[in-house]
Amino acid sequence: MQKIATLVKKDILLELRQKHSFYGVILYIAATVYVLYLSFPAAPEPNTWNSLFWVIQLFVCINTVAKSFLSESRGRMLYFYSISSPVDFIIAKLIYNVILMVIMSLISLILFFVFLENPVNDSLKFTGIVLLGGFSISLVFTLMSAIAAKAQQNAALIAILGFPVILPQLMLLMRLSRAAFGEVFREGAVLQLCGLVMLLNLAVGALAFILFPYLWKD
Repeated sequence: MQKIATLVKKDILLELRQKHSFYGVILYIAATVYVLYLSFPAAPEPNTWNSLFWVIQLFVCINTVAKSFLSESRGRMLYFYSISSPVDFIIAKLIYNVILMVIMSLISLILFFVFLENPVNDSLKFTGIVLLGGFSISLVFTLMSAIAAKAQQNAALIAILGFPVILPQLMLLMRLSRAAFGEVFREGAVLQLCGLVMLLNLAVGALAFILFPYLWKD
């Protein structure tokens, strides 16, 4: 746990030293939401609002998490190889990216509420779903970033490899978030959807623990 905490702290310190990337993503979110605000003469319908929010979350995650491994130089990776195990390293990356994506998700939600009004009936429930979504999406793209970094750092691979995995997860999150808009679900359906999202998260986590040691040795 101490090694994992040290690696997470290292990523946080690097992010604080390179604030331009963090603020760049925030600017991207703000600019995108403002363009949506200018595009709609009136507040969008709840279904449209919900769909736009999750699509924006997808692109925000790609911009936020993509640099997770692509920014690591070969020399730095050799150093980490000598002082850490692959499991500790990937866990630290997953934790850091989850924290970063949760922050970006909350910023996106606040900007959506400010510029595109708030059509959500249960804001607290929707916020919880947004946190779950940020957690889920960041897991997928952290793993994709690790794979793409080994393919001569081709960032385009992140979107290509991640699309088949993220699509069902994104559809589940969109469906689940409708519960916060007042849509009536049959009894137990919301818990089932949450369970499916968590199962996908466990599957992605298992893949990360199984595949990353092989990438680590490369």
